[in-house]
Amino acid sequence: MSYQHKYVDGTNIHFPLGKVVCIGRNYAEHAKELDNPVPTEPLLFIKPGSCVVALEGGFAIPTERGSVHYEAEIAVLIGKPLSTKPSREEVLDAISGFAPALDLTLRDKQAELKAKGLPWEIAKSFDGAAVIAPFVVGSTFPDVTDIGIRLTINGEVRQDGNSAIMLNPIIPMIQYMAGCFSLQAGDVILTGTPVGVGPLNVGDELVLELPGVSRFESHVR
Repeated sequence: MSYQHKYVDGTNIHFPLGKVVCIGRNYAEHAKELDNPVPTEPLLFIKPGSCVVALEGGFAIPTERGSVHYEAEIAVLIGKPLSTKPSREEVLDAISGFAPALDLTLRDKQAELKAKGLPWEIAKSFDGAAVIAPFVVGSTFPDVTDIGIRLTINGEVRQDGNSAIMLNPIIPMIQYMAGCFSLQAGDVILTGTPVGVGPLNVGDELVLELPGVSRFESHVR
């Protein structure tokens, strides 16, 4: 089944699925856990829309391609075009929703690519590499500097972060992205992952949530 943006009440969101713009190493402790330097400016990469799947009903991982790591992230749905250094008010007006999501990574392949100084797309853009839950409306969070993200696997909390400790807060991050390339309605921003990443296995039971706001159960097929 093809992916469609949805709100938590099941209503389809009419925007077409666009690109997924990601920021790497946006939590200092996550950078440290992978022995990566903390960036001095935003580290951006893009996943194509073709890699997006829904969280609901479970999702598959490519078990034949080495270790597949989970990275729980706050997803932001863009609902209006943004480009050329938008104002804070324009960014806030363009946010249509927030959802918990998983940025999946072929960690062995990524390490191999990084060692050679090559781009990460093979490790980051495979089919199913972006797992997105339904969105709550953007106005749910009057303060976007205080949004939680939590991932529980097989009853154990693995990641528990908050936008308050991001190196690049959500609004300045989106302003920077829009200054690099236009954002369109239907694009998704993945805002980085907190400390605690690790491998997924077939049969894992997951709970992915924006604590106190939305909560979803899923599993790895």
